[in-house]
Amino acid sequence: MALDPQELYEVDSDVPDLNGAVLLHHFEGFMDAGAAGRLLAEHLTETAGGRIVARFDIDGLIDYRSRRPTMTFAADHWEAYDKPELVVWQLFDADGTPFLLLTGPEPDQQWELFIAAVRSLIERWGVRLAVGFHGIPMGVPHTRPLGVVPHASRPELLDEWTDGSHPALGDRIQVPGSVSALLELRLGEAGLDAMGFAAHVPHYLAQSTYPTAAVTLLESVGRAAGLSFHSDELRAAAERVEIEINRQVVESTEVTDVVRALERQYDSFELAPGKRSLLVEEGQPLPTADELGSEFERFLAEQGPNQPEQ
Repeated sequence: MALDPQELYEVDSDVPDLNGAVLLHHFEGFMDAGAAGRLLAEHLTETAGGRIVARFDIDGLIDYRSRRPTMTFAADHWEAYDKPELVVWQLFDADGTPFLLLTGPEPDQQWELFIAAVRSLIERWGVRLAVGFHGIPMGVPHTRPLGVVPHASRPELLDEWTDGSHPALGDRIQVPGSVSALLELRLGEAGLDAMGFAAHVPHYLAQSTYPTAAVTLLESVGRAAGLSFHSDELRAAAERVEIEINRQVVESTEVTDVVRALERQYDSFELAPGKRSLLVEEGQPLPTADELGSEFERFLAEQGPNQPEQ
């Protein structure tokens, strides 16, 4: 196993000056309700016209037996192997501003070494801010604007999100860890700026592909990073999915009742003078840290060891 973090990756020898760029990151395998983070990462690599500038040693980070890569068998022989990749892309926003995207499967092991490697790249390239993103299941209806849970390595980074429109999950909770969360923590401890956004996804859509949540992430990440992203394709996909969701809701009395109840809860929350949390109805006690942690653990367990593609 590599002990030097810089031995964990290979960098393109022709990387341009990236001083002051933003590093976005999303890892497959952790909680991502509605596939919101995956959809945004795919959208960026498909529309932001860039190239891979760094590759990580996937063999030293992934447990293949827990997440077996796909292979193709053709008639009488093995034809192809879908090799997993953990890479850094150099991309460009709509104004031509360069940014970086670290994406691929979440490492199964050597988290601290991997994070040290990412930090070495951040320092090497002069990255000014790291931003992670994913979706979380929430008791909200799809018929209302989606919120986000913002978090950061220092309070000043959240100044634009402390107007009360983005309620916190609670004062302190314990949830299953992730590489993305640990990266934000370790960067903050090193005096580097890091943020993250968790888009609210209606719990009844958490297992589906929900591009509306990806649009919410795109807007939040762009605002935090000072980047302007192309969004037409993602917004068009969101509109198509919303039409289909509404059709299915109309066809089911049970689902309609659930959505209406969530709408009443959401509207009551918006009108409340002291907003607390969308996790509970007004007048009810907030869930405990253990209850919230258990809910997140339940959602992760439902994903299985290899979160399926939607």
